[in-house]
Amino acid sequence: MTTANCSNVTFDEIEVGKSVTVSRSVTNTEVEALALVSGEVDPYHVEPGVLAHAGPPVAQGVGAEAIVSGVLNRRMPGPGTRILSQSLAFDGDIRVGDEIVATVTPREKRNGRIVVFECTVDASGRRIANGTVTVEAPKRRIVYDDIATPQIILRHNDAFAQLLKRCEGIEPVTCAVVHPCDRDSLLGPLEAARRKLIIPVLVGPEAKIRATAEAEKVDISAYRIVDTEHSHAAAQRAVAMARAGEVEALMKGSLHTDELMAAVVPSATGLRTERRISHAFVLDVPAYPRPLMVTDAAINIFPDLEAKVDIVQNAIDLARVFGVETPKVAILSAVETINPKIQSTLDAAALCKMADRGQITGGILDGPLAFDNAISEEAAKTKKIVSQVAGKADILLVPDLEAGNMVAKQLQYLAGADCAGIVLGTRVPIVLTSRADNVRTRLASAAVMALVANAKRAKSARQA
Repeated sequence: MTTANCSNVTFDEIEVGKSVTVSRSVTNTEVEALALVSGEVDPYHVEPGVLAHAGPPVAQGVGAEAIVSGVLNRRMPGPGTRILSQSLAFDGDIRVGDEIVATVTPREKRNGRIVVFECTVDASGRRIANGTVTVEAPKRRIVYDDIATPQIILRHNDAFAQLLKRCEGIEPVTCAVVHPCDRDSLLGPLEAARRKLIIPVLVGPEAKIRATAEAEKVDISAYRIVDTEHSHAAAQRAVAMARAGEVEALMKGSLHTDELMAAVVPSATGLRTERRISHAFVLDVPAYPRPLMVTDAAINIFPDLEAKVDIVQNAIDLARVFGVETPKVAILSAVETINPKIQSTLDAAALCKMADRGQITGGILDGPLAFDNAISEEAAKTKKIVSQVAGKADILLVPDLEAGNMVAKQLQYLAGADCAGIVLGTRVPIVLTSRADNVRTRLASAAVMALVANAKRAKSARQA
Protein backbone atom coordinates (compact mmCIF):
# COMPACT_ATOMS: atom_id res chain seq x y z
CA MET A 1 0.00 0.00 0.00
CA THR A 2 1.42 3.41 -0.95
CA THR A 3 0.51 7.05 -0.42
CA ALA A 4 1.64 9.17 -3.34
CA ASN A 5 3.02 12.71 -3.34
CA CYS A 6 4.83 12.72 0.00
CA SER A 7 7.58 15.31 0.32
CA ASN A 8 10.78 15.69 2.28
CA VAL A 9 11.59 18.79 4.37
CA THR A 10 14.46 20.89 3.08
CA PHE A 11 17.02 22.60 5.30
CA ASP A 12 15.35 25.98 4.82
CA GLU A 13 11.93 24.56 5.78
CA ILE A 14 13.05 22.87 9.01
CA GLU A 15 11.72 24.68 12.09
CA VAL A 16 13.74 24.38 15.29
CA GLY A 17 11.59 22.83 18.02
CA LYS A 18 8.99 21.34 15.66
CA SER A 19 8.89 17.60 16.36
CA VAL A 20 7.85 14.63 14.23
CA THR A 21 6.61 11.45 15.95
CA VAL A 22 6.15 8.02 14.38
CA SER A 23 4.62 4.99 16.11
CA ARG A 24 4.00 1.36 15.18
CA SER A 25 4.06 -2.17 16.63
CA VAL A 26 7.12 -4.40 16.42
CA THR A 27 6.82 -7.81 14.73
CA ASN A 28 8.87 -10.94 15.31
CA THR A 29 10.20 -10.78 11.76
CA GLU A 30 11.60 -7.28 12.35
CA VAL A 31 13.45 -8.33 15.49
CA GLU A 32 14.89 -11.39 13.75
CA ALA A 33 15.90 -9.30 10.75
CA LEU A 34 17.78 -6.89 13.00
CA ALA A 35 19.58 -9.82 14.60
CA LEU A 36 20.50 -11.17 11.19
CA VAL A 37 21.87 -7.83 9.96
CA SER A 38 23.94 -7.26 13.09
CA GLY A 39 25.39 -10.76 13.14
CA GLU A 40 23.84 -11.56 16.53
CA VAL A 41 22.73 -14.97 15.25
CA ASP A 42 23.72 -18.41 16.50
CA PRO A 43 22.43 -20.90 13.91
CA TYR A 44 21.92 -23.40 16.72
CA HIS A 45 20.23 -21.03 19.17
CA VAL A 46 17.99 -23.39 21.08
CA GLU A 47 15.54 -21.19 22.95
CA PRO A 48 12.43 -20.69 20.80
CA GLY A 49 11.41 -17.08 20.47
CA VAL A 50 14.38 -15.80 22.43
CA LEU A 51 14.86 -12.88 20.06
CA ALA A 52 11.31 -11.91 20.67
CA HIS A 53 11.27 -12.25 24.44
CA ALA A 54 14.76 -11.44 25.66
CA GLY A 55 16.31 -8.18 24.63
CA PRO A 56 19.53 -9.10 22.85
CA PRO A 57 21.99 -6.29 22.08
CA VAL A 58 20.67 -6.11 18.55
CA ALA A 59 17.21 -5.26 19.84
CA GLN A 60 18.60 -2.67 22.23
CA GLY A 61 21.16 -0.85 20.12
CA VAL A 62 20.79 -1.62 16.44
CA GLY A 63 16.98 -1.80 16.76
CA ALA A 64 16.51 1.66 18.30
CA GLU A 65 19.21 3.10 16.07
CA ALA A 66 17.46 1.73 12.99
CA ILE A 67 14.14 3.22 14.09
CA VAL A 68 15.68 6.67 14.55
CA SER A 69 17.44 6.41 11.19
CA GLY A 70 14.18 5.43 9.57
CA VAL A 71 12.37 8.48 10.90
CA LEU A 72 15.15 10.85 9.80
CA ASN A 73 15.53 9.29 6.35
CA ARG A 74 11.84 8.79 5.61
CA ARG A 75 10.00 11.53 7.54
CA MET A 76 12.06 14.41 8.90
CA PRO A 77 13.98 15.66 7.00
CA GLY A 78 13.28 12.66 4.68
CA PRO A 79 14.90 11.53 1.40
CA GLY A 80 18.13 13.34 0.67
CA THR A 81 19.20 13.34 4.32
CA ARG A 82 22.74 12.23 5.18
CA ILE A 83 23.42 11.14 8.75
CA LEU A 84 26.81 12.48 9.89
CA SER A 85 27.13 11.43 13.52
CA GLN A 86 25.10 10.28 16.50
CA SER A 87 25.26 10.11 20.27
CA LEU A 88 22.52 7.82 21.52
CA ALA A 89 22.22 6.09 24.91
CA PHE A 90 20.30 2.80 25.16
CA ASP A 91 18.42 1.43 28.16
CA GLY A 92 16.06 -1.53 27.92
CA ASP A 93 15.03 -3.75 25.07
CA ILE A 94 12.53 -4.05 22.25
CA ARG A 95 10.10 -6.95 22.40
CA VAL A 96 7.66 -8.34 19.88
CA GLY A 97 4.33 -6.56 20.24
CA ASP A 98 5.82 -3.41 21.74
CA GLU A 99 4.29 -0.14 20.57
CA ILE A 100 7.29 1.88 19.44
CA VAL A 101 7.09 5.69 19.58
CA ALA A 102 10.01 7.56 18.01
CA THR A 103 10.28 11.35 18.15
CA VAL A 104 12.84 13.57 16.43
CA THR A 105 13.07 17.29 17.25
CA PRO A 106 15.41 19.75 15.47
CA ARG A 107 17.34 21.65 18.17
CA GLU A 108 20.03 23.48 16.19
CA LYS A 109 20.69 24.53 12.60
CA ARG A 110 24.22 25.27 11.43
CA ASN A 111 25.92 26.39 8.27
CA GLY A 112 26.36 23.77 5.57
CA ARG A 113 22.77 22.49 6.00
CA ILE A 114 23.71 20.84 9.30
CA VAL A 115 20.89 20.08 11.73
CA VAL A 116 21.19 18.58 15.21
CA PHE A 117 18.14 16.49 16.19
CA GLU A 118 17.15 15.45 19.69
CA CYS A 119 15.84 11.87 19.40
CA THR A 120 13.89 9.60 21.74
CA VAL A 121 12.51 6.07 21.34
CA ASP A 122 9.93 4.58 23.71
CA ALA A 123 8.80 0.94 23.72
CA SER A 124 5.34 0.51 25.29
CA GLY A 125 5.99 3.45 27.57
CA ARG A 126 9.59 2.54 28.42
CA ARG A 127 12.31 4.97 27.34
CA ILE A 128 14.85 2.77 25.55
CA ALA A 129 16.91 5.35 23.65
CA ASN A 130 17.66 9.06 23.75
CA GLY A 131 20.34 11.42 22.52
CA THR A 132 21.26 13.45 19.47
CA VAL A 133 21.85 12.78 15.79
CA THR A 134 23.55 15.25 13.46
CA VAL A 135 22.53 15.24 9.82
CA GLU A 136 23.07 17.08 6.60
CA ALA A 137 19.57 18.08 5.52
CA PRO A 138 18.41 17.98 1.90
CA LYS A 139 18.78 21.11 -0.19
CA ARG A 140 16.02 20.48 -2.70
CA ARG A 141 12.44 19.26 -2.52
CA ILE A 142 11.88 15.57 -3.32
CA VAL A 143 8.39 14.21 -3.92
CA TYR A 144 8.10 10.46 -3.41
CA ASP A 145 5.73 7.61 -2.67
CA ASP A 146 5.55 6.72 1.01
CA ILE A 147 6.13 2.99 0.66
CA ALA A 148 5.30 0.77 3.60
CA THR A 149 8.04 -1.39 5.09
CA PRO A 150 8.53 -4.31 2.68
CA GLN A 151 7.52 -7.74 3.83
CA ILE A 152 10.38 -10.17 4.25
CA ILE A 153 10.28 -13.80 5.24
CA LEU A 154 12.45 -15.16 8.01
CA ARG A 155 11.80 -18.31 9.98
CA HIS A 156 8.43 -18.11 11.70
CA ASN A 157 9.36 -21.08 13.84
CA ASP A 158 12.90 -22.40 14.11
CA ALA A 159 11.94 -26.06 14.14
CA PHE A 160 15.49 -27.37 14.18
CA ALA A 161 16.47 -25.18 17.13
CA GLN A 162 13.51 -26.61 19.00
CA LEU A 163 14.60 -30.15 18.16
CA LEU A 164 18.06 -29.47 19.55
CA LYS A 165 16.51 -27.90 22.63
CA ARG A 166 14.44 -31.01 23.27
CA CYS A 167 17.63 -33.08 23.19
CA GLU A 168 19.14 -31.26 26.15
CA GLY A 169 19.56 -33.66 29.04
CA ILE A 170 19.15 -36.79 26.89
CA GLU A 171 21.91 -39.35 27.16
CA PRO A 172 23.86 -39.49 23.88
CA VAL A 173 22.75 -42.24 21.51
CA THR A 174 25.23 -44.94 20.54
CA CYS A 175 25.15 -44.71 16.76
CA ALA A 176 26.85 -46.84 14.11
CA VAL A 177 28.07 -44.50 11.38
CA VAL A 178 28.19 -46.68 8.29
CA HIS A 179 31.21 -46.17 6.02
CA PRO A 180 32.26 -42.64 7.09
CA CYS A 181 34.94 -42.42 4.43
CA ASP A 182 34.62 -38.88 3.13
CA ARG A 183 34.74 -35.43 4.67
CA ASP A 184 31.05 -34.76 5.29
CA SER A 185 30.10 -38.25 6.42
CA LEU A 186 32.83 -38.14 9.05
CA LEU A 187 32.67 -34.52 10.21
CA GLY A 188 28.86 -34.52 10.53
CA PRO A 189 28.80 -37.31 13.15
CA LEU A 190 31.79 -35.81 14.95
CA GLU A 191 29.94 -32.49 15.27
CA ALA A 192 26.87 -34.36 16.57
CA ALA A 193 29.15 -36.09 19.08
CA ARG A 194 30.64 -32.75 20.14
CA ARG A 195 27.12 -31.55 20.88
CA LYS A 196 26.47 -34.73 22.91
CA LEU A 197 23.76 -36.03 20.58
CA ILE A 198 25.50 -39.30 19.71
CA ILE A 199 28.40 -41.56 20.60
CA PRO A 200 29.63 -42.55 17.15
CA VAL A 201 30.90 -46.02 16.34
CA LEU A 202 32.70 -45.79 13.02
CA VAL A 203 32.00 -48.85 10.89
CA GLY A 204 33.96 -49.33 7.66
CA PRO A 205 37.46 -49.81 6.26
CA GLU A 206 39.65 -48.56 9.09
CA ALA A 207 42.45 -47.37 6.82
CA LYS A 208 40.04 -45.20 4.81
CA ILE A 209 38.41 -43.80 7.93
CA ARG A 210 41.76 -42.87 9.46
CA ALA A 211 42.98 -41.39 6.18
CA THR A 212 39.87 -39.20 5.99
CA ALA A 213 40.38 -38.05 9.58
CA GLU A 214 44.02 -37.26 8.90
CA ALA A 215 43.16 -35.32 5.75
CA GLU A 216 40.60 -33.25 7.66
CA LYS A 217 42.90 -32.88 10.69
CA VAL A 218 40.37 -34.27 13.19
CA ASP A 219 41.06 -36.51 16.17
CA ILE A 220 39.05 -39.74 16.22
CA SER A 221 41.06 -41.50 18.91
CA ALA A 222 38.14 -41.33 21.35
CA TYR A 223 35.83 -43.32 19.10
CA ARG A 224 35.53 -47.02 18.42
CA ILE A 225 36.30 -48.17 14.87
CA VAL A 226 34.83 -51.43 13.59
CA ASP A 227 36.95 -52.49 10.63
CA THR A 228 35.24 -53.97 7.56
CA GLU A 229 36.45 -54.79 4.09
CA HIS A 230 34.15 -52.47 2.12
CA SER A 231 30.91 -50.48 2.26
CA HIS A 232 28.65 -53.50 1.68
CA ALA A 233 30.24 -55.30 4.61
CA ALA A 234 29.98 -52.12 6.70
CA ALA A 235 26.21 -52.00 6.13
CA GLN A 236 25.79 -55.65 7.11
CA ARG A 237 27.97 -55.29 10.20
CA ALA A 238 26.20 -52.15 11.39
CA VAL A 239 22.79 -53.83 11.02
CA ALA A 240 24.07 -56.87 12.93
CA MET A 241 25.30 -54.58 15.72
CA ALA A 242 21.86 -52.97 15.92
CA ARG A 243 20.15 -56.36 16.08
CA ALA A 244 22.49 -57.37 18.90
CA GLY A 245 21.83 -54.19 20.85
CA GLU A 246 25.38 -52.87 20.51
CA VAL A 247 24.12 -49.63 18.98
CA GLU A 248 20.85 -47.73 19.26
CA ALA A 249 20.81 -46.12 15.83
CA LEU A 250 22.39 -46.08 12.37
CA MET A 251 23.65 -43.17 10.31
CA LYS A 252 24.43 -43.44 6.61
CA GLY A 253 27.93 -42.43 5.58
CA SER A 254 29.53 -42.37 2.14
CA LEU A 255 27.67 -45.30 0.64
CA HIS A 256 24.52 -45.49 -1.47
CA THR A 257 21.18 -45.53 0.31
CA ASP A 258 20.20 -48.70 -1.56
CA GLU A 259 23.30 -50.43 -0.24
CA LEU A 260 22.45 -49.63 3.36
CA MET A 261 18.75 -50.39 3.01
CA ALA A 262 19.53 -53.74 1.35
CA ALA A 263 21.03 -54.80 4.68
CA VAL A 264 18.15 -53.30 6.69
CA VAL A 265 15.19 -54.79 4.82
CA PRO A 266 15.59 -58.63 5.06
CA SER A 267 13.23 -60.12 7.63
CA ALA A 268 15.67 -62.72 8.95
CA THR A 269 18.81 -60.57 9.25
CA GLY A 270 17.62 -56.99 8.96
CA LEU A 271 15.82 -54.52 11.17
CA ARG A 272 12.18 -54.96 10.19
CA THR A 273 9.33 -54.72 12.69
CA GLU A 274 5.63 -55.46 12.30
CA ARG A 275 5.33 -52.04 10.63
CA ARG A 276 6.10 -51.17 7.03
CA ILE A 277 9.43 -49.35 6.82
CA SER A 278 8.97 -45.73 5.75
CA HIS A 279 10.86 -42.45 5.60
CA ALA A 280 9.89 -39.00 6.87
CA PHE A 281 11.41 -35.67 5.92
CA VAL A 282 11.24 -33.12 8.73
CA LEU A 283 11.27 -29.63 7.25
CA ASP A 284 11.88 -26.22 8.75
CA VAL A 285 10.10 -24.02 6.21
CA PRO A 286 10.73 -20.29 6.79
CA ALA A 287 7.21 -19.22 5.82
CA TYR A 288 5.40 -21.97 7.77
CA PRO A 289 4.67 -21.48 11.47
CA ARG A 290 5.36 -25.07 12.58
CA PRO A 291 7.57 -28.03 11.72
CA LEU A 292 6.33 -29.85 8.62
CA MET A 293 6.74 -33.52 7.87
CA VAL A 294 6.57 -35.08 4.37
CA THR A 295 6.17 -38.85 4.05
CA ASP A 296 7.08 -41.06 2.24
CA ALA A 297 9.53 -39.54 -0.21
CA ALA A 298 12.44 -41.99 -0.04
CA ILE A 299 11.48 -45.67 0.37
CA ASN A 300 7.96 -46.71 -0.72
CA ILE A 301 7.59 -45.97 -4.43
CA PHE A 302 3.88 -46.59 -5.02
CA PRO A 303 2.41 -47.48 -1.62
CA ASP A 304 -1.02 -49.12 -1.54
CA LEU A 305 -3.63 -48.45 1.14
CA GLU A 306 -2.19 -51.03 3.52
CA ALA A 307 1.28 -49.49 3.25
CA LYS A 308 -0.09 -45.98 3.73
CA VAL A 309 -1.65 -47.03 7.04
CA ASP A 310 1.80 -47.84 8.39
CA ILE A 311 3.42 -44.80 6.75
CA VAL A 312 0.97 -42.41 8.38
CA GLN A 313 1.13 -44.18 11.76
CA ASN A 314 4.93 -44.01 11.70
CA ALA A 315 4.75 -40.29 11.02
CA ILE A 316 2.17 -39.64 13.75
CA ASP A 317 4.32 -41.49 16.28
CA LEU A 318 7.34 -39.43 15.23
CA ALA A 319 5.47 -36.14 15.57
CA ARG A 320 4.37 -37.14 19.06
CA VAL A 321 8.01 -37.77 19.97
CA PHE A 322 8.66 -34.14 18.94
CA GLY A 323 5.99 -32.97 21.37
CA VAL A 324 3.07 -32.54 18.94
CA GLU A 325 0.32 -33.97 21.12
CA THR A 326 -2.22 -34.62 18.36
CA PRO A 327 -0.58 -34.30 14.93
CA LYS A 328 -2.75 -33.09 12.06
CA VAL A 329 -2.30 -35.21 8.94
CA ALA A 330 -3.21 -33.86 5.49
CA ILE A 331 -3.60 -36.63 2.94
CA LEU A 332 -2.54 -35.04 -0.32
CA SER A 333 -3.98 -35.37 -3.77
CA ALA A 334 -4.49 -33.07 -6.73
CA VAL A 335 -8.07 -32.27 -5.67
CA GLU A 336 -10.08 -31.87 -2.49
CA THR A 337 -12.99 -34.10 -3.46
CA ILE A 338 -13.22 -37.86 -3.87
CA ASN A 339 -12.86 -38.88 -7.50
CA PRO A 340 -13.11 -42.60 -8.37
CA LYS A 341 -10.62 -42.01 -11.19
CA ILE A 342 -7.93 -40.72 -8.82
CA GLN A 343 -6.73 -43.49 -6.53
CA SER A 344 -5.14 -41.13 -4.01
CA THR A 345 -8.56 -39.59 -3.23
CA LEU A 346 -10.03 -43.04 -2.56
CA ASP A 347 -7.08 -43.91 -0.32
CA ALA A 348 -7.57 -40.63 1.54
CA ALA A 349 -11.23 -41.39 2.21
CA ALA A 350 -10.39 -44.88 3.45
CA LEU A 351 -7.59 -43.65 5.71
CA CYS A 352 -9.84 -41.04 7.29
CA LYS A 353 -12.51 -43.65 8.00
CA MET A 354 -9.88 -46.02 9.41
CA ALA A 355 -8.80 -43.25 11.77
CA ASP A 356 -12.43 -42.76 12.80
CA ARG A 357 -12.61 -46.48 13.65
CA GLY A 358 -9.38 -46.51 15.64
CA GLN A 359 -7.26 -48.34 13.05
CA ILE A 360 -4.95 -45.33 12.94
CA THR A 361 -4.38 -43.62 16.28
CA GLY A 362 -2.85 -40.53 17.83
CA GLY A 363 -3.57 -38.00 15.09
CA ILE A 364 -6.31 -36.17 13.21
CA LEU A 365 -6.60 -37.09 9.53
CA ASP A 366 -8.30 -35.27 6.69
CA GLY A 367 -8.22 -35.70 2.95
CA PRO A 368 -8.10 -35.62 0.12
CA LEU A 369 -6.55 -32.15 0.34
CA ALA A 370 -4.59 -30.32 -2.32
CA PHE A 371 -1.25 -28.88 -1.22
CA ASP A 372 -2.50 -25.28 -1.07
CA ASN A 373 -5.39 -25.91 1.28
CA ALA A 374 -3.37 -28.36 3.35
CA ILE A 375 -0.90 -25.65 4.37
CA SER A 376 -2.85 -22.39 3.84
CA GLU A 377 -5.85 -21.51 5.97
CA GLU A 378 -6.68 -18.75 3.51
CA ALA A 379 -6.77 -21.22 0.62
CA ALA A 380 -8.95 -23.57 2.65
CA LYS A 381 -11.41 -20.77 3.46
CA THR A 382 -11.52 -19.67 -0.17
CA LYS A 383 -12.54 -23.19 -1.17
CA LYS A 384 -14.98 -23.37 1.76
CA ILE A 385 -13.21 -26.34 3.33
CA VAL A 386 -14.18 -26.80 6.97
CA SER A 387 -11.52 -28.93 8.59
CA GLN A 388 -9.38 -29.29 11.71
CA VAL A 389 -6.43 -30.07 9.46
CA ALA A 390 -6.69 -27.79 6.42
CA GLY A 391 -4.19 -24.96 6.65
CA LYS A 392 -2.69 -26.34 9.86
CA ALA A 393 -1.08 -29.61 8.78
CA ASP A 394 1.82 -31.07 10.75
CA ILE A 395 2.21 -34.02 8.37
CA LEU A 396 1.75 -34.25 4.61
CA LEU A 397 1.03 -37.81 3.48
CA VAL A 398 1.91 -37.87 -0.22
CA PRO A 399 0.40 -40.21 -2.84
CA ASP A 400 3.74 -41.74 -3.88
CA LEU A 401 7.50 -41.32 -3.70
CA GLU A 402 7.71 -39.14 -6.80
CA ALA A 403 5.21 -36.61 -5.45
CA GLY A 404 6.85 -36.61 -2.02
CA ASN A 405 10.33 -36.12 -3.39
CA MET A 406 9.16 -33.19 -5.53
CA VAL A 407 7.32 -31.54 -2.63
CA ALA A 408 10.30 -31.86 -0.27
CA LYS A 409 12.87 -30.69 -2.84
CA GLN A 410 10.73 -27.74 -3.94
CA LEU A 411 10.34 -26.61 -0.34
CA GLN A 412 14.12 -26.85 0.05
CA TYR A 413 15.22 -25.12 -3.12
CA LEU A 414 12.39 -22.65 -3.73
CA ALA A 415 11.19 -21.91 -0.19
CA GLY A 416 14.53 -22.10 1.62
CA ALA A 417 13.52 -25.00 3.86
CA ASP A 418 16.06 -26.96 5.84
CA CYS A 419 15.37 -30.67 5.64
CA ALA A 420 16.27 -33.52 7.99
CA GLY A 421 15.18 -37.10 7.50
CA ILE A 422 14.80 -40.42 9.24
CA VAL A 423 13.78 -44.02 8.49
CA LEU A 424 10.91 -45.30 10.64
CA GLY A 425 9.31 -48.68 11.24
CA THR A 426 12.68 -50.28 12.00
CA ARG A 427 14.10 -51.68 15.23
CA VAL A 428 16.35 -48.65 15.53
CA PRO A 429 16.12 -45.19 13.93
CA ILE A 430 18.18 -44.74 10.77
CA VAL A 431 19.41 -41.42 9.42
CA LEU A 432 19.87 -41.21 5.66
CA THR A 433 22.14 -38.23 5.11
CA SER A 434 22.74 -36.67 1.71
CA ARG A 435 25.96 -35.34 0.27
CA ALA A 436 24.18 -31.98 -0.10
CA ASP A 437 23.32 -31.79 3.61
CA ASN A 438 24.87 -28.89 5.52
CA VAL A 439 25.98 -29.07 9.14
CA ARG A 440 22.66 -27.68 10.40
CA THR A 441 20.73 -30.38 8.54
CA ARG A 442 23.04 -33.16 9.73
CA LEU A 443 22.68 -31.99 13.31
CA ALA A 444 18.90 -31.81 12.97
CA SER A 445 18.83 -35.36 11.60
CA ALA A 446 20.95 -36.51 14.54
CA ALA A 447 18.57 -34.72 16.92
CA VAL A 448 15.56 -36.47 15.36
CA MET A 449 17.37 -39.78 15.70
CA ALA A 450 18.28 -39.08 19.33
CA LEU A 451 14.68 -38.24 20.25
CA VAL A 452 13.35 -41.41 18.61
CA ALA A 453 16.00 -43.55 20.28
CA ASN A 454 15.26 -41.96 23.64
CA ALA A 455 11.54 -42.67 23.19
CA LYS A 456 12.40 -46.31 22.51
CA ARG A 457 14.48 -46.37 25.69
CA ALA A 458 11.57 -45.01 27.69
CA LYS A 459 9.17 -47.53 26.17
CA SER A 460 11.52 -50.41 26.98
CA ALA A 461 11.87 -49.17 30.55
CA ARG A 462 8.09 -49.06 30.98
CA GLN A 463 7.73 -52.59 29.63
CA ALA A 464 10.53 -53.98 31.82
